[in-house]
Amino acid sequence: QVQLVESGGGLVQAGGSLRLSCAASKLTFSNYAMGWFRQPPGKEREFVAAIIWSGGSTYDTDSVKGRFTISRDNAKNTVYLQMDSLKPEDTAVYYCAASRNGRYFTRSAINYDYWGQGTQVTVSS
Repeated sequence: QVQLVESGGGLVQAGGSLRLSCAASKLTFSNYAMGWFRQPPGKEREFVAAIIWSGGSTYDTDSVKGRFTISRDNAKNTVYLQMDSLKPEDTAVYYCAASRNGRYFTRSAINYDYWGQGTQVTVSS
């Protein structure tokens, strides 16, 4: 069965950086658009960033623009989220997700077919 496994989370001070990875298996990774979502404590899951199948186009939400970068390596079946200039409000469980509609990125969770289990990111002030 399809698996998405996130890694790279942890505790970091404000202003620091982390790089999240999401390794996919049992799917033709290069056919899928990939997204990152997060769920802050006590809040609903929210969209962070997405990338189409080729990596040629990306989209990220306003709150992370200029700080987070999504990328992918189709040869490694892996999508990344580079997070710089982290703020305490970035604290959340971060999830990666895969969408069969590889040509388009979407910020709606309902359009994603597979999800990882999540990795915790905690930013201290």
